[in-house]
Amino acid sequence: MYAPSMSTYPARTEPQTIFFLGATGYLGSVVLAQLAEQAPQHKVVVLLRPGGSSVSTTTSPVPGAASVQEKLNCLKLIHPNIVGVVEGSLDDKEAIAKACEEVDLVLNCASSDHLDSVEATLEGLERNSAAHPGRPPIYIHVSGCGILSDNARGEFKKAEDIPEYSDIGFDLKSSVPQTNMHLPSDIPIFEAGIREKNPIRSLILFPGQIYGIATAGGQPTTLWIRIFLSMARAGGFVGTWGPGHNSMNNIHVVDVASATTLLVLRAIAGTAPEGKDGIYFCGSMERKVPYREWTELMGNILYEKGYIKEKGTRPLAETIVEPLGHYGWSLLGGNQFARPERLATLGWEPVETAKQDMMASLPLMIEQALSEVDWVPTVQV
Repeated sequence: MYAPSMSTYPARTEPQTIFFLGATGYLGSVVLAQLAEQAPQHKVVVLLRPGGSSVSTTTSPVPGAASVQEKLNCLKLIHPNIVGVVEGSLDDKEAIAKACEEVDLVLNCASSDHLDSVEATLEGLERNSAAHPGRPPIYIHVSGCGILSDNARGEFKKAEDIPEYSDIGFDLKSSVPQTNMHLPSDIPIFEAGIREKNPIRSLILFPGQIYGIATAGGQPTTLWIRIFLSMARAGGFVGTWGPGHNSMNNIHVVDVASATTLLVLRAIAGTAPEGKDGIYFCGSMERKVPYREWTELMGNILYEKGYIKEKGTRPLAETIVEPLGHYGWSLLGGNQFARPERLATLGWEPVETAKQDMMASLPLMIEQALSEVDWVPTVQV
């Protein structure tokens, strides 16, 4: 029977300062709301850049806020204990590194593949660790199950021929093909978490296909819906990488947020496995929906609403998929099967996923995403 190895560091009972990257985003805004509800004593510093990325609504005011101050005002409605702002983007390495030197914990919900910001974070945390011997800082990074891709290129495979990975005993360097997505960012974090000199306390979360509408006030729609909507607008139909038989674990955004929040609180308490054991898959064991199935529903919805001329789904043309190269084929054309066993040992369950499955949620997700863009239906059905 698996016995989780907990942190070797004592619980931190005093309020902690958390540097939060991605607090305005789809997942990040929900995590921010949960932290405000469950542990409001912890102080938060946020990375914010000027400029709106979408439109503001009554329920999601943050995406359309133009200035840093406007965004901060919106975020303080979600979490009143925001005590500082680092003004800039993920490309501002010096600002990120300096902030990481001065906090107790860094939480990155912003981007799983922005290597410059990961390197800046690790640089700052290494200096932080050197300045506080015996009290290394904590780094919780949200990656993705793209690391598990079998690179099937959308072709049909029997379920028994698709590898399914447990996060217990999983090795980032040997368990999966090293060309898979996210690993260039994940492996340096993992290595920093197992070194002896100036270590950091690393925990990496790997969600599956995140769905649902985020209602905390930040970006309400998941990235993959926005990507496929954009491609449908450009090409006139909803398509797949290859035949689209590939699938992955799905998980509601509220459940990913609850897993992230749990890791933050358990890491502070010293009761979460970390370092070599700080690998956490996050997904439900509900039915995995093949890409060709959910893209068909998406295509039918957009067709019936008059946005595109072709219903259903079919493989995307090479001119569309090839510019994304291996990234697209690995991430959007591969099977990614995970068993989130380590989170289960901490008592986590995908509660919201059991209430709202992905296919039932898809029409509302599409409706929400359409409300964020200036796309007018012009096709007579």
